[in-house]
Amino acid sequence: MEGGGNSKGSGLGGLFGVGGAGAGAGYSNADLAGVPLTGMSPLSPYLNLDPRYLVQDADEFILPTGASKTRGRFELAFFTIGGCCMTGAAFGALNGLRLGLKETQNMAWSKPRNVQILNMVTRQGALWANTLGSLALLYSAFGVIIEKTRGAEDDLNTIAAGTLTGMLYKSTGGARGIARGGIAGLTLTGLYALCNNWEHMKGSITRQSL
Repeated sequence: MEGGGNSKGSGLGGLFGVGGAGAGAGYSNADLAGVPLTGMSPLSPYLNLDPRYLVQDADEFILPTGASKTRGRFELAFFTIGGCCMTGAAFGALNGLRLGLKETQNMAWSKPRNVQILNMVTRQGALWANTLGSLALLYSAFGVIIEKTRGAEDDLNTIAAGTLTGMLYKSTGGARGIARGGIAGLTLTGLYALCNNWEHMKGSITRQSL
């Protein structure tokens, strides 16, 4: 019985790392702490891990075969349309507030004046949101169509989409309105393309001058 008790105690001691002759025969934590793993650099006393496994040489995201790393015009269309609608609503609300205060400046602060100002804010906000949202929708649609047709994405698509958007938006004004809209769209998108590539153009000019 004593032998059984001792073996049982030794087994429990070996299991929990305390007591018994078997525990003394093994290696302690202090002995194992200074033994690094072969070919591995310890990051801390509690973790032995090769730092090479933490370096991400590959891309962070897995893309489908043939997919581009940048967003295309179709993905950006939703952001463009939504952003233009929100911008138009904010600008229209501020413009409506200005017009409402100007038209009711001779009225005392009362409920009719507040209602009139609120109506002006709502009307102008909806008007500008509808206008900029329609322009963004046309521009995005033309951009996607041109990109799919040409099979390329560059500044030429941006300028062509802006020109066609201005022409179609002003098409109700006749030939003169179409011309004015096309020139306005061409100018705005041309300036955008120029600003977008300004650093690249400046670097090219600097390299050519050297």
